[in-house]
Amino acid sequence: MWKNNYKRLCRTLLFALALAVVSCGTKKAAVDATSSATGLVNRHGSTEVDARSVMQKVYANQVDARCISSKIKFTLRNGQKDLSVSGSLRMKKNEVIRIQLTAFGLMEVGRLEFTKDYVLLMDRMNKQYIKARYADVGFLCSNGLDFYTLQALFWNQLFIPGRQGVDQSALGSFTVKGGAAGGDNAVSLKHGDMEYLWSTGKADGQIKSVDMTYSGKQAGKTSVRCSYGSFKQLGAKKFPTDITLTLSSASIKKAGDMSVNIAIDKLGTDDGWDTFTSVSSKYKQVSVEDLMKRLLKL
Repeated sequence: MWKNNYKRLCRTLLFALALAVVSCGTKKAAVDATSSATGLVNRHGSTEVDARSVMQKVYANQVDARCISSKIKFTLRNGQKDLSVSGSLRMKKNEVIRIQLTAFGLMEVGRLEFTKDYVLLMDRMNKQYIKARYADVGFLCSNGLDFYTLQALFWNQLFIPGRQGVDQSALGSFTVKGGAAGGDNAVSLKHGDMEYLWSTGKADGQIKSVDMTYSGKQAGKTSVRCSYGSFKQLGAKKFPTDITLTLSSASIKKAGDMSVNIAIDKLGTDDGWDTFTSVSSKYKQVSVEDLMKRLLKL
Protein backbone atom coordinates (compact mmCIF):
# COMPACT_ATOMS: atom_id res chain seq x y z
CA MET A 1 0.00 0.00 0.00
CA TRP A 2 2.81 2.42 0.87
CA LYS A 3 4.46 1.86 -2.53
CA ASN A 4 1.21 2.60 -4.32
CA ASN A 5 0.64 5.72 -2.25
CA TYR A 6 4.20 6.82 -2.89
CA LYS A 7 3.77 6.46 -6.64
CA ARG A 8 0.67 8.60 -6.41
CA LEU A 9 2.63 11.12 -4.34
CA CYS A 10 5.28 11.37 -7.07
CA ARG A 11 2.51 11.99 -9.55
CA THR A 12 1.25 14.75 -7.29
CA LEU A 13 4.60 16.51 -7.54
CA LEU A 14 4.76 16.15 -11.30
CA PHE A 15 1.24 17.43 -11.78
CA ALA A 16 2.00 20.34 -9.48
CA LEU A 17 4.81 21.21 -11.85
CA ALA A 18 2.51 20.83 -14.85
CA LEU A 19 -0.08 23.12 -13.31
CA ALA A 20 2.54 25.74 -12.58
CA VAL A 21 3.82 25.51 -16.13
CA VAL A 22 0.53 26.01 -17.90
CA SER A 23 -0.46 28.68 -15.41
CA CYS A 24 2.27 30.83 -16.93
CA GLY A 25 1.72 29.75 -20.53
CA THR A 26 2.68 32.81 -22.53
CA LYS A 27 5.64 34.24 -24.42
CA LYS A 28 7.88 36.63 -22.54
CA ALA A 29 7.26 40.12 -23.88
CA ALA A 30 6.44 43.56 -22.61
CA VAL A 31 2.75 44.44 -22.53
CA ASP A 32 1.59 47.59 -24.26
CA ALA A 33 0.27 49.66 -21.38
CA THR A 34 -2.25 51.62 -23.45
CA SER A 35 -5.40 49.78 -22.41
CA SER A 36 -8.65 51.60 -21.71
CA ALA A 37 -8.53 50.75 -18.01
CA THR A 38 -8.08 54.38 -17.01
CA GLY A 39 -11.63 55.25 -18.04
CA LEU A 40 -15.13 54.03 -17.31
CA VAL A 41 -16.17 50.70 -18.75
CA ASN A 42 -19.81 49.80 -19.30
CA ARG A 43 -20.68 46.63 -21.20
CA HIS A 44 -23.74 44.48 -21.63
CA GLY A 45 -24.68 42.78 -18.35
CA SER A 46 -22.30 44.90 -16.32
CA THR A 47 -22.39 48.10 -14.33
CA GLU A 48 -20.36 51.23 -14.84
CA VAL A 49 -17.31 51.44 -12.59
CA ASP A 50 -14.43 53.81 -12.01
CA ALA A 51 -11.56 51.65 -13.25
CA ARG A 52 -8.93 53.72 -11.47
CA SER A 53 -10.66 53.18 -8.13
CA VAL A 54 -11.06 49.45 -8.76
CA MET A 55 -7.40 48.98 -9.67
CA GLN A 56 -6.20 51.01 -6.69
CA LYS A 57 -8.20 48.77 -4.35
CA VAL A 58 -6.77 45.62 -5.91
CA TYR A 59 -3.24 47.01 -5.81
CA ALA A 60 -3.56 48.09 -2.18
CA ASN A 61 -4.25 44.50 -1.08
CA GLN A 62 -0.70 43.29 -1.71
CA VAL A 63 0.74 41.91 1.53
CA ASP A 64 3.75 43.74 2.96
CA ALA A 65 5.55 40.64 4.28
CA ARG A 66 8.86 39.65 2.72
CA CYS A 67 8.51 36.01 3.77
CA ILE A 68 5.56 33.65 4.18
CA SER A 69 5.82 30.25 5.82
CA SER A 70 3.14 27.80 6.84
CA LYS A 71 2.12 24.21 7.34
CA ILE A 72 -0.06 22.92 4.53
CA LYS A 73 -2.33 20.09 3.50
CA PHE A 74 -1.64 19.30 -0.15
CA THR A 75 -4.45 17.52 -2.00
CA LEU A 76 -4.42 16.20 -5.54
CA ARG A 77 -7.83 15.51 -7.05
CA ASN A 78 -8.05 13.40 -10.19
CA GLY A 79 -11.65 12.62 -11.04
CA GLN A 80 -13.10 10.69 -8.13
CA LYS A 81 -9.68 10.02 -6.57
CA ASP A 82 -8.09 12.21 -3.90
CA LEU A 83 -4.61 12.04 -2.43
CA SER A 84 -3.75 14.26 0.54
CA VAL A 85 -0.40 14.71 2.23
CA SER A 86 0.91 17.18 4.76
CA GLY A 87 3.82 19.49 4.17
CA SER A 88 4.97 23.08 4.23
CA LEU A 89 5.00 26.15 2.02
CA ARG A 90 7.88 28.62 2.27
CA MET A 91 8.29 31.73 0.15
CA LYS A 92 10.70 34.66 0.05
CA LYS A 93 9.60 37.52 -2.17
CA ASN A 94 11.48 37.68 -5.47
CA GLU A 95 13.68 34.73 -4.44
CA VAL A 96 12.02 31.37 -3.95
CA ILE A 97 8.80 29.36 -3.71
CA ARG A 98 9.18 25.99 -1.99
CA ILE A 99 6.68 23.20 -1.38
CA GLN A 100 7.76 20.28 0.81
CA LEU A 101 5.61 17.16 1.10
CA THR A 102 5.81 14.73 4.01
CA ALA A 103 4.54 11.22 4.58
CA PHE A 104 2.41 10.82 7.69
CA GLY A 105 3.68 14.22 8.82
CA LEU A 106 7.06 12.73 9.72
CA MET A 107 9.33 12.24 6.70
CA GLU A 108 9.87 14.54 3.73
CA VAL A 109 9.37 12.59 0.54
CA GLY A 110 9.28 15.31 -2.09
CA ARG A 111 10.27 18.91 -2.68
CA LEU A 112 9.32 21.34 -5.42
CA GLU A 113 11.31 24.57 -5.55
CA PHE A 114 11.04 27.52 -7.92
CA THR A 115 13.69 30.23 -8.04
CA LYS A 116 14.29 33.04 -10.51
CA ASP A 117 16.76 30.87 -12.44
CA TYR A 118 15.67 27.25 -12.18
CA VAL A 119 13.13 24.62 -11.14
CA LEU A 120 14.16 21.91 -8.68
CA LEU A 121 12.15 18.72 -8.21
CA MET A 122 13.41 16.27 -5.58
CA ASP A 123 12.40 12.66 -4.98
CA ARG A 124 13.64 11.98 -1.44
CA MET A 125 12.70 8.31 -1.37
CA ASN A 126 14.59 7.34 -4.51
CA LYS A 127 17.31 9.97 -4.04
CA GLN A 128 16.76 11.51 -7.43
CA TYR A 129 16.34 15.10 -8.53
CA ILE A 130 15.76 17.30 -11.55
CA LYS A 131 17.26 20.77 -11.73
CA ALA A 132 16.75 22.77 -14.88
CA ARG A 133 16.75 26.33 -16.06
CA TYR A 134 13.46 27.43 -17.56
CA ALA A 135 15.14 28.11 -20.91
CA ASP A 136 16.56 24.55 -21.05
CA VAL A 137 13.16 22.88 -21.00
CA GLY A 138 11.31 23.13 -24.30
CA PHE A 139 7.94 22.61 -22.65
CA LEU A 140 8.63 25.39 -20.14
CA CYS A 141 10.32 27.74 -22.57
CA SER A 142 7.65 27.49 -25.26
CA ASN A 143 5.00 28.31 -22.67
CA GLY A 144 7.07 31.18 -21.27
CA LEU A 145 7.14 30.01 -17.66
CA ASP A 146 8.17 32.99 -15.59
CA PHE A 147 9.02 32.89 -11.90
CA TYR A 148 7.41 36.25 -11.23
CA THR A 149 4.12 35.18 -12.77
CA LEU A 150 4.09 32.06 -10.64
CA GLN A 151 4.99 34.14 -7.60
CA ALA A 152 2.04 36.44 -8.22
CA LEU A 153 -0.28 33.44 -8.27
CA PHE A 154 0.97 32.22 -4.91
CA TRP A 155 0.97 35.73 -3.40
CA ASN A 156 -2.56 36.59 -4.60
CA GLN A 157 -1.45 39.46 -6.82
CA LEU A 158 -1.87 40.82 -10.33
CA PHE A 159 0.83 40.11 -12.90
CA ILE A 160 1.91 41.11 -16.37
CA PRO A 161 3.84 38.43 -18.32
CA GLY A 162 7.48 39.36 -18.76
CA ARG A 163 7.57 41.89 -15.92
CA GLN A 164 8.91 41.43 -12.42
CA GLY A 165 5.84 43.00 -10.83
CA VAL A 166 2.94 45.37 -11.23
CA ASP A 167 3.45 48.89 -9.91
CA GLN A 168 1.21 51.94 -9.97
CA SER A 169 2.34 52.93 -13.46
CA ALA A 170 1.32 49.53 -14.89
CA LEU A 171 -2.28 49.55 -13.64
CA GLY A 172 -3.43 51.10 -16.91
CA SER A 173 -2.49 47.88 -18.71
CA PHE A 174 -5.65 46.20 -17.39
CA THR A 175 -9.26 46.51 -18.52
CA VAL A 176 -11.97 46.69 -15.88
CA LYS A 177 -15.58 45.60 -16.21
CA GLY A 178 -18.10 46.05 -13.43
CA GLY A 179 -20.10 43.02 -12.42
CA ALA A 180 -23.88 42.93 -12.20
CA ALA A 181 -25.51 44.05 -8.97
CA GLY A 182 -23.85 42.22 -6.10
CA GLY A 183 -21.30 40.59 -8.39
CA ASP A 184 -17.53 40.90 -8.50
CA ASN A 185 -15.57 43.22 -10.76
CA ALA A 186 -13.65 41.66 -13.64
CA VAL A 187 -10.07 42.74 -14.36
CA SER A 188 -8.69 41.42 -17.65
CA LEU A 189 -5.52 41.38 -19.69
CA LYS A 190 -5.05 40.10 -23.24
CA HIS A 191 -1.53 39.15 -24.29
CA GLY A 192 -0.88 37.30 -27.52
CA ASP A 193 -2.80 34.01 -27.48
CA MET A 194 -3.30 34.30 -23.72
CA GLU A 195 -6.25 35.80 -21.87
CA TYR A 196 -6.21 36.53 -18.13
CA LEU A 197 -9.29 37.32 -16.08
CA TRP A 198 -9.22 38.22 -12.39
CA SER A 199 -12.38 38.29 -10.27
CA THR A 200 -12.10 40.96 -7.56
CA GLY A 201 -14.41 41.91 -4.70
CA LYS A 202 -16.41 45.08 -5.29
CA ALA A 203 -16.06 46.43 -1.78
CA ASP A 204 -12.51 45.41 -0.89
CA GLY A 205 -10.83 44.68 -4.24
CA GLN A 206 -9.58 41.30 -2.98
CA ILE A 207 -8.59 38.89 -5.77
CA LYS A 208 -10.87 35.84 -5.52
CA SER A 209 -9.74 33.99 -8.62
CA VAL A 210 -7.81 34.27 -11.85
CA ASP A 211 -8.58 32.40 -15.06
CA MET A 212 -5.78 31.90 -17.58
CA THR A 213 -6.66 30.61 -21.04
CA TYR A 214 -4.37 29.75 -23.92
CA SER A 215 -5.71 28.80 -27.33
CA GLY A 216 -2.92 27.15 -29.30
CA LYS A 217 -3.29 26.29 -32.96
CA GLN A 218 -1.64 22.89 -32.53
CA ALA A 219 -1.83 22.09 -28.82
CA GLY A 220 -5.46 23.13 -28.48
CA LYS A 221 -6.97 24.96 -25.55
CA THR A 222 -5.37 25.00 -22.13
CA SER A 223 -6.95 26.74 -19.17
CA VAL A 224 -6.06 27.09 -15.52
CA ARG A 225 -8.12 28.61 -12.74
CA CYS A 226 -6.51 29.66 -9.50
CA SER A 227 -9.13 30.20 -6.80
CA TYR A 228 -8.54 31.83 -3.41
CA GLY A 229 -10.54 31.51 -0.20
CA SER A 230 -10.47 31.63 3.61
CA PHE A 231 -8.59 34.93 3.83
CA LYS A 232 -6.84 35.59 7.13
CA GLN A 233 -4.96 38.52 8.56
CA LEU A 234 -1.26 38.74 7.72
CA GLY A 235 0.06 41.97 9.16
CA ALA A 236 -2.13 44.82 7.96
CA LYS A 237 -3.41 42.88 4.92
CA LYS A 238 -5.28 39.64 4.27
CA PHE A 239 -3.87 36.51 2.66
CA PRO A 240 -5.73 33.43 1.30
CA THR A 241 -5.29 30.23 3.27
CA ASP A 242 -7.01 28.09 0.65
CA ILE A 243 -5.57 28.01 -2.88
CA THR A 244 -6.85 25.72 -5.63
CA LEU A 245 -5.34 25.24 -9.08
CA THR A 246 -7.62 23.54 -11.61
CA LEU A 247 -6.23 22.43 -14.95
CA SER A 248 -7.96 21.68 -18.22
CA SER A 249 -5.76 20.91 -21.22
CA ALA A 250 -6.07 19.20 -24.57
CA SER A 251 -2.32 18.54 -24.64
CA ILE A 252 -1.73 16.96 -21.21
CA LYS A 253 -3.04 13.44 -20.68
CA LYS A 254 -5.65 12.97 -17.95
CA ALA A 255 -5.75 16.68 -17.18
CA GLY A 256 -9.44 17.14 -17.88
CA ASP A 257 -10.48 17.00 -14.25
CA MET A 258 -7.23 17.59 -12.39
CA SER A 259 -6.82 20.00 -9.49
CA VAL A 260 -4.41 20.71 -6.66
CA ASN A 261 -5.53 22.29 -3.41
CA ILE A 262 -3.21 23.88 -0.85
CA ALA A 263 -4.83 24.40 2.53
CA ILE A 264 -2.63 26.69 4.62
CA ASP A 265 -2.40 26.38 8.41
CA LYS A 266 -0.50 28.50 10.93
CA LEU A 267 0.29 31.31 8.53
CA GLY A 268 3.45 33.17 9.50
CA THR A 269 6.33 35.33 8.29
CA ASP A 270 9.30 33.35 9.64
CA ASP A 271 12.49 33.83 7.62
CA GLY A 272 14.80 31.56 9.63
CA TRP A 273 15.28 28.96 6.93
CA ASP A 274 17.76 28.39 4.12
CA THR A 275 16.66 30.26 1.02
CA PHE A 276 17.86 27.68 -1.50
CA THR A 277 18.09 23.89 -1.35
CA SER A 278 21.50 22.23 -1.54
CA VAL A 279 21.34 18.81 -3.21
CA SER A 280 23.42 16.08 -1.61
CA SER A 281 26.02 14.27 -3.72
CA LYS A 282 24.16 11.07 -2.84
CA TYR A 283 21.33 12.11 -5.15
CA LYS A 284 21.25 11.17 -8.82
CA GLN A 285 20.29 13.82 -11.33
CA VAL A 286 17.54 12.76 -13.73
CA SER A 287 17.26 14.35 -17.17
CA VAL A 288 14.55 16.79 -18.09
CA GLU A 289 13.53 14.48 -20.93
CA ASP A 290 12.90 11.73 -18.38
CA LEU A 291 10.66 14.08 -16.43
CA MET A 292 8.60 14.86 -19.50
CA LYS A 293 8.28 11.15 -20.38
CA ARG A 294 7.01 10.44 -16.87
CA LEU A 295 4.62 13.35 -17.04
CA LEU A 296 3.13 12.26 -20.34
CA LYS A 297 2.62 8.72 -19.06
CA LEU A 298 0.59 9.80 -16.00
